[in-house]
Amino acid sequence: MSDIERDIFRDSPFRLLGYANEVGESFRPLIHVKWVYLSYGIASAYVVADTIDKTYKVFKIPCDNVQQRRRNVMLAAVDTLLWQSFASVIIPGFTINRICAASLLILSKTTKLPKSTRKWITTAVGLSCIPFIVKPIDYFVDIAMDRTLRVWTSKKG
Repeated sequence: MSDIERDIFRDSPFRLLGYANEVGESFRPLIHVKWVYLSYGIASAYVVADTIDKTYKVFKIPCDNVQQRRRNVMLAAVDTLLWQSFASVIIPGFTINRICAASLLILSKTTKLPKSTRKWITTAVGLSCIPFIVKPIDYFVDIAMDRTLRVWTSKKG
C-alpha cells in the first residue's frame, strides 16, 4: 500500500485513539471526571490530527489555480473535522454516556448489589457496547453528511 492509499488515521491501531472518550465515558462511574475530560482531549487531538493529515494530502494534489486549491483544502478540512467530530467524539460519547447512565439507574432500581459492584457492571456494559456502536454511527454520519454538507458543497463547486 502506498502512502496515499494507507490512511493511518483509519486503517491502523492509531484509529483507537478516536475512541478514547468512549472508554472514558465507560469508566465515568469509577474515576474522577478529570480523567473523562482527558479522554475527550485525546479523542479531540486525534480528530485534529486526522483533519491536518487529510488537509495536507489535498494540498499536495496539483491544482490549476490557487482559488481551486484553497477551496479543495477548505472542503477537505471541514469535511474531515465534521465527520470525525460527530463519528468519533460527539455521537459515540453521548451514546455511551447515556447507556452507562441508564445501566446504573436500572441496576440501582432493580438490584440490591453494592454501589461499587453496580459501578463496575456499568463500566463493563459501556465498554462492551463500544464495538457495536462504531459502524452504525460511522454509517449514520456518512449518510447525514452525504445528504447535507457534501450536497451543498458539490453544488457550489
